[in-house]
Amino acid sequence: MIHKDSFIADQRGAVAFETLIVYLFLVVSLLLPLADVAAAGFQFISAWEALRAFGQSIQYNTPDFTNPSDWSSKLPTTVAGYPISNLHLHCGGTACSATNTAPPRYYSYQTPVTLSPMVLRQVLCGGANPSCSFTLPYSERFQ
Repeated sequence: MIHKDSFIADQRGAVAFETLIVYLFLVVSLLLPLADVAAAGFQFISAWEALRAFGQSIQYNTPDFTNPSDWSSKLPTTVAGYPISNLHLHCGGTACSATNTAPPRYYSYQTPVTLSPMVLRQVLCGGANPSCSFTLPYSERFQ
């Protein structure tokens, strides 16, 4: 038997070398971008849940239509680490007041979400948004 033929037939070391290349490709091209998307999803979900939790607290703390600014100053400014801003009471499509209490009545507010992607910065935080900060609005009807 010629030694050349036995080396060609026995290629066990080739798989070990190729495994490193395949593993590196999978981690860099699939798992890191997937981790970015998952982290962004978790941040958006937790911000959305903070907005919903704030809405539930408003449901139990009925708005004062005669003095909405005094009512809103008594509400919490952050929920689960997310700042709540731009709180408005709307009655019939315009701002609520002592003279305007027309239905439908709803409130609206918002919170910012800032992402910090490792790989997909250009995709998740496009050229128009280099800070990678987004504002989630929320509104819900009451009464």
